Amino acid sequence: MEDHSAEPVHPVTGVDGCAGGWIAVTLSARGAVSGVTAAATLDGLPLACVAGIDMPLGLLGVGWRDADRLARLALGRRGVTVFAIPPRPVWECASYAAALQACRDLTGKGFSVQAWGLRRKIAEAETYRRRASSSVPPVRLYEVHPELSFTAMAGAPLADGKHTRAGLAARRELLAGAGIILPPKVAGAAEDDLLDAAAVAWSARRIAAGRATVLTSPAQRADDGTEIAIRY
Repeated sequence: MEDHSAEPVHPVTGVDGCAGGWIAVTLSARGAVSGVTAAATLDGLPLACVAGIDMPLGLLGVGWRDADRLARLALGRRGVTVFAIPPRPVWECASYAAALQACRDLTGKGFSVQAWGLRRKIAEAETYRRRASSSVPPVRLYEVHPELSFTAMAGAPLADGKHTRAGLAARRELLAGAGIILPPKVAGAAEDDLLDAAAVAWSARRIAAGRATVLTSPAQRADDGTEIAIRY
């Protein structure tokens, strides 16, 4: 297990989607929890200037994102937690049935209905990132996958899923070992969403310190020219 005693950096925030919208965990410059907030929209969250989000950022015009493939490889048996993200025309369909057919037409494969459920949040995150990068002060939003964060904390993929009692306990223990002490629950979000947001904040701290691992294919850019990368 790695040493979590990182040098002080500016406050950072980790964001995860939840049933009520979004949940954010902000860490102080010393790495302790300084705020936990749930809101219906990203605009309702007090994000630090460096923030991570558990949501795909950057879509292709055609094909599949290499970053997702690299994340699945890094997670081994836990790679099933990483959705394959189809190209943009798929997300512009009006229904899952139409999107599934478009995905098969464009890539030769389908995609899960669970991934389709991210449609509105993907669009919101993409819009927010574009706008926030030019706000005052600017917010730099990075894609993070919390399962990679927990894997880095533990030194190996976790044995138990986040929806099990043992999995929740293991994740909370890892966060506590990193100095991230969380409340038992937060109104509007499930416990696993709270823990995931905290893990994303842990990775945002690594991003701010220039120590994050970056999974990307440099030659592959989003259809708007932005980077496609998963950091942890």
